[in-house]
Amino acid sequence: MIFPALYNGPVQYYAWLVREEEIILEQFDSYIKQTYRNRCRISGANGALTLSIPVKRVRGRKTLFRDIRIDYDMPWHKVHWKSLVAAYAASPFFEYFMHDLAGFYEKKFEFLVELNRGLLETTFQALGVSIPVKMSEEFQAISGNRDPRQFLHPKLDPREADPAFSVIPYHQVFEEKHGFQSNLSILDLLFNEGPGSLSLLKNSLKI
Repeated sequence: MIFPALYNGPVQYYAWLVREEEIILEQFDSYIKQTYRNRCRISGANGALTLSIPVKRVRGRKTLFRDIRIDYDMPWHKVHWKSLVAAYAASPFFEYFMHDLAGFYEKKFEFLVELNRGLLETTFQALGVSIPVKMSEEFQAISGNRDPRQFLHPKLDPREADPAFSVIPYHQVFEEKHGFQSNLSILDLLFNEGPGSLSLLKNSLKI
C-alpha cells in the first residue's frame, strides 16, 4: 500500500500503518486542500479542535505534495504547541512524550512532507514500533476505494468509508464533559494511553 503523508494523522491511519513491514509515503500526488495532510484534530476543553498548518502554493496551479512549503508568516507552530499543552498537560503520558515532540514546534521546516515524515517516525518510536519509512519515487494511481489515499479524509465517516476500522473507546481528558470523541490525532491516543496505544491500534482493524 501507498499511504498519504499526514500531519499527526488520526487513529484510523495508524491502525493501518502499524500492520505494515515498510511504509511508503506518497509525495507525487497533487496537493488538495482540507485534508489530513496539513491538519489534525485533538480534544480540547471546548470540544474537538482542528489544528491547521498554513501552506504556500501558487493559486490556479496544481502543486505536487513534495513541493508544498510551510508558511511561517503566522506563528502557527507556537499556537499548535500551546494548544497541545492546554489540551493534554493533565493527561497521563503527556510529560513522557512532550520532549520528543516539542522540537517539531521550535524548528522551522521548509516543506510540509519533511515535517509530516519526522512526526510519523517520532510517533512510531513512541508506539514502540520499528517500521522503515520511505518516500515514493513516482506517482502510483489510486486503486479504488480501498486505497488509504482515498478513504483517509476528515470529511468521511471512517466507519462507512473504511469498514475494516472499528472505533475502540479509551479514556480522554475531557470525556466527562464532551463524551468520547473518536478518530482524533494519534497524539490524543498516545497522551492518554501511552504503552497501551499499540494494542488498541492493532485491535482497531479487522481484516
